[in-house]
Amino acid sequence: MGGIFGVASKSSCVLDLFFGIDYHSHLGTRRGGMAVYDAKKGFDRSIHNIENSPFRTKFDRDVAELEGNFGIGCISDSEPQPLLVRSHLGNFAITTVGKINNMDELIAHSFKNGCTHFLEMSGGSVNPTEMVASLINQKQTMVEGIRYAQEMIEGSMTMLILTPKGIFAARDRLGRTPLIVGRKEDAYCVSFESFAYINLGYEDYKELGPGEIMFVTPEGAETVGKPGEDMRICSFLWVYYGYPTSTYEGVNVEDMRYKCGDILAERDFGEVKPDIVAGVPDSGIAHAIGYANRSGVPFARPFIKYTPTWPRSFMPTQQSQRNLIARMKLIPVHKLIKDKSLLMIDDSIVRGTQLRETTEFLYSNGAKEVHIRPACPPLLFGCKYLNFSRSKSDMDLITRRTIAKREGDHVDDKVLADYADPDSTNYKEMLEDIRKELNFTTLKYHRLDDLTKSIGISPCKLCTYCWSGRE
Repeated sequence: MGGIFGVASKSSCVLDLFFGIDYHSHLGTRRGGMAVYDAKKGFDRSIHNIENSPFRTKFDRDVAELEGNFGIGCISDSEPQPLLVRSHLGNFAITTVGKINNMDELIAHSFKNGCTHFLEMSGGSVNPTEMVASLINQKQTMVEGIRYAQEMIEGSMTMLILTPKGIFAARDRLGRTPLIVGRKEDAYCVSFESFAYINLGYEDYKELGPGEIMFVTPEGAETVGKPGEDMRICSFLWVYYGYPTSTYEGVNVEDMRYKCGDILAERDFGEVKPDIVAGVPDSGIAHAIGYANRSGVPFARPFIKYTPTWPRSFMPTQQSQRNLIARMKLIPVHKLIKDKSLLMIDDSIVRGTQLRETTEFLYSNGAKEVHIRPACPPLLFGCKYLNFSRSKSDMDLITRRTIAKREGDHVDDKVLADYADPDSTNYKEMLEDIRKELNFTTLKYHRLDDLTKSIGISPCKLCTYCWSGRE
């Protein structure tokens, strides 16, 4: 995924920028970057690899060296950014979050329209942020260029552009990712996460609409490109990626997760009788609290995640390393496991590898039963818009492997739609196959209609592609 943050201030922006970006560290694990503009010194930038050290550690020295009143920055799961650009539109820095699915087409289009070259990254790919800059530069004004990029990109792209006069902030065309403006005396900020500026003294000012473009200065934030009518914000932000203190479209993440667990418990009424309810840490904990509150079954922590050295299970790039670390950092509380029936809530099941190992871990420590309740429907499609999963193929998903075993090569959209229907025979038999493979006592996923009810905004404004295949 990734997260972005920007500040326009009448005084130095560096400390606000530093802490604002740091508060996005849960959204990416590979690189961080800061770019600032000072009226006397011009643009300056710093980018570091953060795979083995947190953003705060890597950029601590830069805070003392960077100077400027305007700044943007990012946490990125992929390409290095922000980029510094010189063009007919002037000098600017740019940072983005999103995904481009038609890169080859856009490269050919850019060459045809006068772009002479792109810098190659490792593996021969083009930096998506550089492509966005190229598209912007094909128009005569910054606003025209941003709108052009939004229209040309298949996927999604939210961006911050730092200029000598202020910051252009643009939410992706269908609002799949959030972007919100905060304000305090003598400064405005722009943030992916709504909580990232609260401790810096800012208050909520405006959440950008889908495709909206704003120009932000220390004096104010002005809409220079009107928002669109259609929205498809990512539902998985509430289920997993969003930090508990974040709010998107007026819906707080933690509160949504309580509602999610509440509805899971309501669906489960009388079917299972666990001794305790627990969340797979950390993303399943709030869902589990909601389940426990509704069901009356005590919430407990039968294992504790050891986080001082490995705060995130998917920090390494290799799946085998992530699986090992996920296993190594779960420390059992034997008294809460031995001879107990446990109901575990995880945010989702992707490959199934880690949850199977967690279940085996519980059995080996004496658990009598392990009931699994994922907090979202079965993932049937890899995300085309936000890179929330490292899966390179739909066949990485345990659901798709299970369907392939059942259906062979005859899997089309109609077949997948039937497997996505929680009332169909195929859906129920798929779940039973997954339950057996992963050695759960019982398995019941959150239904899509219940998930949208948990979020509480109009279903037509939500992207549910990864579960339903519908865009």
